[in-house]
Amino acid sequence: MSATVSKARPSSRKAAQQPQVERAKDPSAVASSQRGRTSAQGERHQNEGHGRRLTAAFEALEAFPALAESRDRLLAVSARDHVATADIVTAVESDVALTIAVLRLANQAQGARGRVDTAARAVELLKAPTVQALANRVRTFDFFERASVWDAAPERFRLHALATQSAADRIASEVGDEHRDRLMVTSLLHDIGKLVLLHAYPGYPAQVHRGARTPEERVHQERRELGVDHALVGGVLARRWGLPVTVATVIERHHNQDVQGEAAVIRLGDMLAHYEQGGQVSPSEMLQTARAVGLGPEELRRVLYELPSSVSQRRRHVDPCPLSGRELGVLQRLADGKVYKQIAHELTLSTSTVRTHLHNIYGKLGAVDRAQAVLSATERGWL
Repeated sequence: MSATVSKARPSSRKAAQQPQVERAKDPSAVASSQRGRTSAQGERHQNEGHGRRLTAAFEALEAFPALAESRDRLLAVSARDHVATADIVTAVESDVALTIAVLRLANQAQGARGRVDTAARAVELLKAPTVQALANRVRTFDFFERASVWDAAPERFRLHALATQSAADRIASEVGDEHRDRLMVTSLLHDIGKLVLLHAYPGYPAQVHRGARTPEERVHQERRELGVDHALVGGVLARRWGLPVTVATVIERHHNQDVQGEAAVIRLGDMLAHYEQGGQVSPSEMLQTARAVGLGPEELRRVLYELPSSVSQRRRHVDPCPLSGRELGVLQRLADGKVYKQIAHELTLSTSTVRTHLHNIYGKLGAVDRAQAVLSATERGWL
């Protein structure tokens, strides 16, 4: 019995080992394993390639130019004897690169890191001389002088950004949004991710967007072809620049289907800008987004009707008024067309006191006459 058992054991071990040897030598298994490793390595290399492309594009955006006319206007208003913060803010908000430069610098300031999300707050924090020095360092482009790296991209990008900004401000006015100054920034920067993709992928947007007609279809194509979309990339870039989360989040979410709040305002503004410029938009998507911000069909129709001629003339209450209550009263009556005697009678003052007030008003506003004083106060939202 012991001999029988002794013979059975080696045979059993050999039988148990045989399938293992056969599996190890199976060519199809080896090939499959190699293909799996190759596929994983290829995917890893592809992801690394995407990462390098995007990083290089992020760095290239450091040299994105401002429109020369916008830069020159900013320099002009900053160099005035009596600088109006509102005028500087308006000049900054007229250009993508200027807005980026001012916000980035303001968010690097001590105690303000990652908290400055409006151009008005940034200009107030930096002061006019710093903004002027910054504008002098910004690269510029001109319609008649194409840049070798960006070609016509800055011009096309700026036009759509400004159209979206105007539409978003119109929507904000309609619904009473309390963050209109921040919307002026996020609407201007909402598509910065497109600049990244434009630099990272030579076939973008024509090859990536091939066949897509509406903004939603183009975003779908980006996700399918590139694995990311310009909204997500824009949010990453905004964070990389140190901009507040209130700005980055709106940028990265403005194409989400279930978007709410400020991002919904930007999404609707983007649709309206495309519509105004003759592009195709989805009526159902537009109406859904309008409802998300509080606009019904009738309100949306009114905005669509008014949009082509809608230019934001909103007064920016940025500068503190230097005039006293009495001086404002005198200037308001002067704006109403009243003469010195009428003003003196209504305010129970002597005519000479009215003249003294006007002399002080002219000095504070940097005006040479009543017309200039009234115009200056009106433009700054004091009258």
